Amino acid sequence: MNTTFKSHASLLLFLFSLFLFVPAAPAHADELTDQINKLAEGGFNDRQKMIEALAATGDSRVVPALEALGDGMLYQQKLGGKVFIVERAGSDFKLIDPVTLEDAGKMPKSALEKIKVNNRLRRTVRDALGGLQLNSKNAADRLAAAGAVFQSRDPEAIPLLDAAIAKETKADVKKVMLEARAAAVLSSDLDENAKLEAIKVIEERSGRDSRSLLLNFANTAEGKLKTAADESAGIIERSLAAWAGVQNVWYGLSLGSVLLLAAIGLAITFGVMGVINMAHGEMVMLGAYTTFVVQDVIRTSYPQLFEVSLLISIPLAFLVAGAVGVAIERGIIRWLYGRPLETLLATWGISLALQQTVRSIFGPTNQEVGTPDFMSGAFEIGQMTITYNRLYILVFALVVLAALMLVMKRTPYGLQMRAVTQNRSMAGAMGIRTDWVDALTFGLGSGIAGIAGVALSQIDNVSPNLGQSYIIDSFMVVVFGGVGNLWGTLVGAMTLGVANKFLEPYAGAVLGKIVVLVFIILFIQKKPRGMFALKGRAVEA
Repeated sequence: MNTTFKSHASLLLFLFSLFLFVPAAPAHADELTDQINKLAEGGFNDRQKMIEALAATGDSRVVPALEALGDGMLYQQKLGGKVFIVERAGSDFKLIDPVTLEDAGKMPKSALEKIKVNNRLRRTVRDALGGLQLNSKNAADRLAAAGAVFQSRDPEAIPLLDAAIAKETKADVKKVMLEARAAAVLSSDLDENAKLEAIKVIEERSGRDSRSLLLNFANTAEGKLKTAADESAGIIERSLAAWAGVQNVWYGLSLGSVLLLAAIGLAITFGVMGVINMAHGEMVMLGAYTTFVVQDVIRTSYPQLFEVSLLISIPLAFLVAGAVGVAIERGIIRWLYGRPLETLLATWGISLALQQTVRSIFGPTNQEVGTPDFMSGAFEIGQMTITYNRLYILVFALVVLAALMLVMKRTPYGLQMRAVTQNRSMAGAMGIRTDWVDALTFGLGSGIAGIAGVALSQIDNVSPNLGQSYIIDSFMVVVFGGVGNLWGTLVGAMTLGVANKFLEPYAGAVLGKIVVLVFIILFIQKKPRGMFALKGRAVEA
């Protein structure tokens, strides 16, 4: 009697220990969970019908369970019959609820049984997943599923695509589905007419992957199909070449906007004062570091303001670089007017001093400057990709130019600056304080360089050497466009930017710059004053 009691007690204790590993199930499991649990019932034929029933629900929540089933990671509890997605966790399995994807605890492998699948069921799962994605309520999911079919070119997806296309309401998604179907048709056993129609759809889609698809198809095709595929691939090739030219123009304008920002301040100081300012690049660098400091303070104390950090940095960068510029002019440059070689050497020494100062404060390594969300990402026009940060910099450069021209044309200070530019002696005789015009002009040019640094912090490394990358190009822009002429600076920057981008594919980046430099030297031999020379008594004397 005692022995029997002990045996029953041991059995109850063993069963109780097993139930300790079983996660508590909700009191009322929903219908979807019940359907997933039925995947473990019956044989392969019953399992196939259950997979098809789950796919017919159109509920995207069944996707993880079906993916796990196809990967062999869907298990059933031996006690309780509940189905879980599993992940290995040492000697045990981590359990994941197949519907909510919540952590459901751990269980030893011996307490679970794998839900078996064969190749036929794997194909059924794959088709079900494709159908679920193509019929998802989320348009982005349907778009991604159609794109995946285009890449795989699986003929078995054609019926699924036909069903999805028939009920698709969004034109852009339907277009991608039709293109995916065309790609699948080219890999199928359908008749010649169906494949000719598919070739036309792929041709209209255009793009490098479409061209590759048609060329690969043409290699195995014969007769009309081969001719049609080759012709369509040629049309796409010509379209790509045209778009590549447009893309190079955009890249050139983008580079030109950077050169414009870097050179526009130099055009003022060089034009008004005749000073060869080799420290102009360091003003750009100071603007970039001002942006870094502003963002560092915002990240630490006011993270909610990060999206407007660049807007806050613009006036501060202008003030910092402008103040340094005025200090340089008042402290050093004013004593060196009329001695261009000495101003060149002095400003070069200042540039080295500023670089070393920044290294001592911030270190020699690059500093991270974040990009606000509104400047992140890109969009496409045809076969051309345009990034938002480059687009905003182009617009910003044109706004700065327009604001500067407004100051030059519509303010008393602008009138005095133009008077000093055209005839310094006459302006002095008329009561204009040319020394203060020089100081403010140098400060204005330096401040604009600081603003350029804010923009450049979004596309280049913020380091003590940042300004050195742009100083030579800035001088080329100013000399080529016409010293002191803002319109000339704009045309010069855009012309050199586009020329550089068209030369780079053939000559390389370095040789391309050398070719541009040689061209400018030859151009200056013919027109020493640049494309748009300033007119005035002092200039013409």
